Amino acid sequence: MRLQDLKFVERDEDSFNALNLMLAAWDEGTEMGVPPQMMAYAALFTALTDLVAIYGEDAVASLARGLEGRVEKGEFSLGRRVQ
Repeated sequence: MRLQDLKFVERDEDSFNALNLMLAAWDEGTEMGVPPQMMAYAALFTALTDLVAIYGEDAVASLARGLEGRVEKGEFSLGRRVQ
């Protein structure tokens, strides 16, 4: 999957570059046979530990609480479901 395929509205260059790197790593992992759900758990773990180190537990807990409604509204759904 390429970043251009996701059709992001905001094209902040640093965010664009970071997501391109993550998608390339994801593709490499899946090509090596790592299941997508394991890639997802690893990505979440890495993201959360880095965010906690930078912003602290309270800020990250607040961020995580805000994700529930966004997930339920379909904000992270790309029209496909992997199970």
